[in-house]
Amino acid sequence: MRRLFTNRNRPSTISGPELRDPQRELLHFRRRLLIAGAMVIVAFGGLLGRFVYLQLFQHRHYQTLAESNRIAIVPIVPNRGVMTDRNGVVLAQSYSAYTLEVTPSRVKNLDETIDGLATLVEVQARDRKRFKRLLEESKNFESLPLRTRLSDEEVARFAVNRYRFPGVEIKARLFRQYPFGEVASHVTGYISRINDKDVERIDAWDETANYKGSDYIGKVGVELAYERDLHGTTGWEEVEVDAGGRAVRTLSRTPPISGNNLKLALDIRLQQAAEQAFGDRRGALVAIEPATGDVLAFVSKPGFDPNLFVDGIDPTNWELLNESPDKPLLNRPLRGAYPPGSTIKPFLALAALTSGKRTAAQTIFDPGFYQIAGAAHRFRDDKPGGHGYVDMFKSIVVSCDTYYYMLAGETDIDDTHAFLSQFSFGRKTGIDVEGELLGVLPSRAWKRERFKDKWYLGDSISAGIGQGYNAFTPVQQAQAIAIIANDGVALAPHLVKSIENVKDGTVRQIALQPTQALHVKPEHLAAIKNALVGVPREGTSAQAFVGTKYVSAGKTGTSQVYSLKGEKYSKQVDERLRDHAWYIAYAPADQPRIAIAVLVENGGFGAQAAAPIARAMFDYYLLGQKPRAPAVPGTGPQEPEDESD
Repeated sequence: MRRLFTNRNRPSTISGPELRDPQRELLHFRRRLLIAGAMVIVAFGGLLGRFVYLQLFQHRHYQTLAESNRIAIVPIVPNRGVMTDRNGVVLAQSYSAYTLEVTPSRVKNLDETIDGLATLVEVQARDRKRFKRLLEESKNFESLPLRTRLSDEEVARFAVNRYRFPGVEIKARLFRQYPFGEVASHVTGYISRINDKDVERIDAWDETANYKGSDYIGKVGVELAYERDLHGTTGWEEVEVDAGGRAVRTLSRTPPISGNNLKLALDIRLQQAAEQAFGDRRGALVAIEPATGDVLAFVSKPGFDPNLFVDGIDPTNWELLNESPDKPLLNRPLRGAYPPGSTIKPFLALAALTSGKRTAAQTIFDPGFYQIAGAAHRFRDDKPGGHGYVDMFKSIVVSCDTYYYMLAGETDIDDTHAFLSQFSFGRKTGIDVEGELLGVLPSRAWKRERFKDKWYLGDSISAGIGQGYNAFTPVQQAQAIAIIANDGVALAPHLVKSIENVKDGTVRQIALQPTQALHVKPEHLAAIKNALVGVPREGTSAQAFVGTKYVSAGKTGTSQVYSLKGEKYSKQVDERLRDHAWYIAYAPADQPRIAIAVLVENGGFGAQAAAPIARAMFDYYLLGQKPRAPAVPGTGPQEPEDESD
C-alpha cells in the first residue's frame, strides 16, 4: 500500500494555512486600538477646542447673527413736510392709505397670483402695466405696489384670503396730494419713485441710511429744490420675526421725524386769478414783491396735474403730456427764452443816460425808418411816416423803434452787455428752484464763441429793439422790472418764504440780503420811471388801464417769431408763427407792492394780449377784491368780497 503521509520530520509536500500567532495579533490589535483611540481623542479635542472657540471668542459674533435672523430692522418712512402758500392755504400734503404689495421673489407664478388677486380687489389694466414697468426697473426681492389706495372693504377681503397668496401683503404707505391740481403745478413740482439718478444724488448727500424704506423723492419744482427739508428723518423698528418671516412683536422703536413745513411766498388766490386770466392761451407770468424778492405768482400755461405722477404716471397720460405741441411740462418762466421786443427799451435808455450817450431832453427825428450809411436796407419803425421829433420820454411811451435803432448804432454792444447784465439778463436770477436758463444777452465774445463770427453793426441795430440774438426768460424780465421798481436794489427772487422745523417749532425766515445795486444816478432812474408811468397813462397800454384807481408803470413789447420781410401782419399767419406779446410793469408807481412780467406766446401785440392780464392782476392784488376762500378745482367759483376799507 502506497504511503499517504510523510514523515513528521520531513517537510510536507501539501500546502495549507499557516498557523496563527496570537501574540503578534494581539500586539497589532493594541496598536490599532491606540491609533483609533488617539484619533477619537484628537477629534473630540478638536470639537472641544472649536466649541470653546465659538463659545468664548466668537460668542458675540454668532449672537449677532442669530439675533439678525430673529430680529428684523424695519425702517419707518417719515411724513413728508406740508407746503402752504403765504396765507397758510395747503398746496401739498401727505396722507396714509393701504397698498397691495407683491414681492416677486416670493411668488412662484406672478401672472396667476395677479389674476387671483383680481378676484378679490379691482386690478385694472393700467395697474398691471405699471406693475410690470416697476418690475423691470426694480430688483426682484423688492416689494412692489400692485394697487394703491385700497378701500376698507378691499382690505378686509384680502385679509381673509391672505393665506392663499404668499409674498403678497397689505402695507400702509404715505401718499402725496396736491389739492389744487394744475394750479401752481410748476411751483410745487411733484414726487415720484426713486430712480438710479436719484440714488446717486442721495449718495452724494451721504443720506443713504435716511432714505431706507423710501420709494419717493422730489422731482421738480419746490419738491426737488427743498427735498432735504421736506423728507424728514427715517425712524426704525426692531421686530421679532418667526421662521416664516412674519412679525411676532415689536422689541423697540425709534419714531420718525416729519419733514419740515414750507411756507411759500406764493399767494394761491393771485395765482388762480392769473391762470384764469390766461384762459386757454399759452404763456408765462411772474409776479414779485420788489422790496423782498417774494414770488407772489408763478404761472406756466398750460400746466399739468402733479397728482398723476405720485403713483407713477400711466403711459396714456405721459404720452399726452410729453408729446403735446403746447408743452405743458415746460417750465416757461425758468426755461422759456424769448426775444424781449420793446420791453428792453427802458433799460437801454437808462444805459444811455448812464453812459452819456443821451440826455432825457435830447431829441431825434423819426422819419419812420433808420438806414445805415451806404446800405440799401431800411430798418422800419412800427408807425409809417414816423413819430417826428422824439425825446427819451416819448421814445418809451410810444415805443419808437427809430430812436433805439439810432442809439444802438452809436453804442458798443459790449458796453450794452455789461450794463444790462446788472438786471440779470444773460445770467441766472438766483431763484430758489433748479433748472433756470441763462437766456442770451449777446456780446462780441458770445457771438464769436457761438457762431465763430464777428459782430456786425446790423446785429446791434436788431438788438436795439430787443430782437436779434436777445432771448430772456420771464423770470429775468420780472426781476429786471422789480429792480427798477425797488430803486435799483436787486434781491434774488424766492418761492419759499419760511421753513418750520416740526421737531422744535422754530421758524427760519428766508430773508435775503440785496445781491447788488445799480450804478446809476437817482435822477436818471427817476426819468425812466416817469416814462414808464406814461405808458399806461397815455402810451401803448393806455387802453388796457383806463379807469384804474391806482397809478402803475409798465412797458409793452411785441417780439417777432417769424420774419414777415416787410409785409403787413395779418390773421392769415399761422398761430404758432405770430408774435409773442410782452408786458412788464409794477404798481403802485410811488410805492410798488408788485412787479410783474407777462408773456403770451403767439399773442400778437403786447398792448392787446399781455397788458390786460397785468391789469387784472393789479386790480385783484391792490384793490382788495379777494375770494372768501381759495377756489379748489371742482368747488365752483367764489364770489369776491370788497376789502378796500
